[in-house]
Amino acid sequence: MSTLERLRELIAAEGAPLAGGLLEQVPTGAEPTLGALAAAGPRARADPGEYELLIEAIYEGYLLHYGDSRLLSAGDADLALLAGDRLYTIGLERLVALGDLDAVLELADVIALCALMVGRGEHSSCDPLWRAGAHAVGWGAAESYRHAKALARAGDAAAGEALRALDDPPARA
Repeated sequence: MSTLERLRELIAAEGAPLAGGLLEQVPTGAEPTLGALAAAGPRARADPGEYELLIEAIYEGYLLHYGDSRLLSAGDADLALLAGDRLYTIGLERLVALGDLDAVLELADVIALCALMVGRGEHSSCDPLWRAGAHAVGWGAAESYRHAKALARAGDAAAGEALRALDDPPARA
């Protein structure tokens, strides 16, 4: 069973109203990559399957807020926002249960920085931030990533370029 199918089952188990918005099936071509990136790292060694699932849950929450969900209908904007919040919570709760508070802080930072960047009209910078954040959960944060986040936090115009210029995450391990 794919990670998105597992996440779909987790959402179904939540019941109404969240489960009521589930799409009939995981869309063809919806490939979870962020969870796999985090799960492959040494920091996730204790439970890679759990890391993969929780990263995808948190990312799905982001997609419900700012993009196109892979699992839920976003027909009702208010419900999509609440569903996104719930998926953030599901993923972060599972991460807390693993005792990985560094990863909780990392992902909370990614969530907050994406909200900030979207508010500034810099939505395109969120994709590289999510990839680097998932990498940091599994492998630890590279200095170039910390620097790019600091630029984003400060509203520096160079932040987007710094995020997009990050090395391919596996090469930074």
